[in-house]
Amino acid sequence: MIKAPPTPKGFRDIKPDLAKKRRETIDKIVSVLEQYGFVPIETPTIEFAQTLEGKYGEEERLIYKFTDRGGRKLALRYDLTVPLARYVATYNPPLPFRRYQIGQVFRGENPQKGRWREFTQFDFDTVGSNEAGEDAKVLAVAIKCTRELGFKNALMLINDRANFANFPTEVIRAIDKLYKIGDEGVIQELISNGLSQATAKEYISKIRAQKPTQNLQEIFKILEDTYSLKMGEDFIFDPTLARGLDYYTGAIFELKPSQNPTDLTIGSGGRYDNLIGMFAKKDIPAVGFSFGLDRLLEILYP
Repeated sequence: MIKAPPTPKGFRDIKPDLAKKRRETIDKIVSVLEQYGFVPIETPTIEFAQTLEGKYGEEERLIYKFTDRGGRKLALRYDLTVPLARYVATYNPPLPFRRYQIGQVFRGENPQKGRWREFTQFDFDTVGSNEAGEDAKVLAVAIKCTRELGFKNALMLINDRANFANFPTEVIRAIDKLYKIGDEGVIQELISNGLSQATAKEYISKIRAQKPTQNLQEIFKILEDTYSLKMGEDFIFDPTLARGLDYYTGAIFELKPSQNPTDLTIGSGGRYDNLIGMFAKKDIPAVGFSFGLDRLLEILYP
């Protein structure tokens, strides 16, 4: 019997039954997005490496980079946000520009349940406005999408990167892992970075004591008054939410499939007012959200 060649670790084939469910899930999300004025675009799977470099902090090591036969340094896209920034800088669409995109992205990380080296992201963003109403729109649409998919108890965790302005980078990166490794794990990571146990505990306490910024208070009010969403039921303030990517500048958020904040995240996003300007050479604010399609499907169809 001839044995077929295997796929590389972290990559997979998708059989007809799952492919059909993926399409049905995508169609439900698209129907909500288009109701709110988001339009589709597509960008290349491969970008110049320098386009992606310097945008992801310590996660940049996960980018798949290579050199083609012409000696050009290229990379497989790590997410859909940086390509969006390049797209806007290239074509200067009328603002605000609200787009969605579905596409394969690639990360050279250790595969685990719900995480592959090639996976599908489903992004939607609004570019060109720094109004809190745009943050609220993105949040409300993400929550509405999950309700349409059947996640009746999905919970959005929300914070503001401004709450971390006075904390060292290593503290922010460690606290972002709190739900994965617990208080003790965060403390041990901070100790390994040279902090004393007492100082590590003090940082955790200070972060937990943070309050919603004025920006978040405005967003929360819009979510409640305009979109009829409820604090404590549809969304909560989470002072420990940090988000690892360096390009976030304001509100940040993660979506959980249930009311349990320790659940695996099914989507995330935030405001990134400086990224697009890096390419466009002018200030262009933006805020967006990304669904992890593969993780959504694993929960919907276990």
